[in-house]
Amino acid sequence: MLKEEQLKSTPAVAEPAAAKANRTAADINDWLLRFQHIPVTEKLFFVQHLGVMIKAGISLAKALEMLGKQTANKRFQAVIQNLHQDVNKGGTLAAALKRYPGVFDELFANMVAAGEASGTLEEVLKSIYLQLKRNHQLTTKIRGALMYPMVILFAMGTIGTGVMIFVVPKFISIFKDAKIELPLMTKLLIAASDLIVNNGLMATVIGLIALIIIIKLSTLPAVKSWLHWLWLKLPVLGPIVKKINLARFARTMSSLLKTDIKIVESFKIASTTVNNIQYKKSLLQAAEKVKKGVLINQVLDDYPELYNHVIRQMVTVGEETGELDKILEEIAGFYEEEVEEIMNTLPTIIEPVIILALAVVIGLMAVAIIMPMYSLTNAI
Repeated sequence: MLKEEQLKSTPAVAEPAAAKANRTAADINDWLLRFQHIPVTEKLFFVQHLGVMIKAGISLAKALEMLGKQTANKRFQAVIQNLHQDVNKGGTLAAALKRYPGVFDELFANMVAAGEASGTLEEVLKSIYLQLKRNHQLTTKIRGALMYPMVILFAMGTIGTGVMIFVVPKFISIFKDAKIELPLMTKLLIAASDLIVNNGLMATVIGLIALIIIIKLSTLPAVKSWLHWLWLKLPVLGPIVKKINLARFARTMSSLLKTDIKIVESFKIASTTVNNIQYKKSLLQAAEKVKKGVLINQVLDDYPELYNHVIRQMVTVGEETGELDKILEEIAGFYEEEVEEIMNTLPTIIEPVIILALAVVIGLMAVAIIMPMYSLTNAI
């Protein structure tokens, strides 16, 4: 009788332990999913197909359920499933999106909210898709253009370090045995080689610490603001930075003005999409001025270094004709095409500069080694 009671009680103890283990595993899995990156391509797929399904007459809840099953990214899949649950319970899609600010930014959530309120969600999703697509294309072009010079610079650094470690030390012993007066350039080369060979680990640690300090300093508001101001003043990079920020500003404002979002709120949202601090500040200040009744073109006139005369004139025309959203869309397209052309030609412009810099570095190292060899030959 006792054995039967013990046997009957065993599953009752095992079940809670198994359930607890499953909950722990699920918690760990949920925690790991937070670090999984969600590509922009996944968001583009989500927005485009959600719009198509709504146009086809499929309910929002059903469309989210279907998209949750089609998404390959596990983190994004979990997010969409949660969106489906919230909408299925009677909540709005916008409210559900705002629960995930790391996945859907303020622009995305606010535009969806405006679309739901006005009954034009399908049209708003098209605008969001275009916004995401253009930003993604712009970012991809910039990264692609910068990849080539970064690879070349890395190769230059690797080759230079190899010469310092394996080539220069062989000549050092020759120069020391000859007991000749070395030129300053050669002394500097030998000192750099000694530092890398004998104190390479310490030099690496010091370099990493210096890099961390520089990165930390660059995140300070005052320093960051000054650096972003400096970027705008640089001869070649300054105009590129301006065009990128103007394209994002114009594209965002155009998308927002097509919805029922208030103009003041639109400026605030647009400030979150530009990268440069100076543009962020100007848009936030513009929001406050527009709130007081100042016209947009008059607000932009206060920032002639950020918004050129042509943009201000086009905005004025847009306000007078009531087609500001279309004017801004044209401005966005113009600057996006310009940035794309610059990014396509940038590698061909940078290539000769990098080759020239590489030739100068190699030439200086060669001269530093050849000069004492020449003196040694004359002494013999």
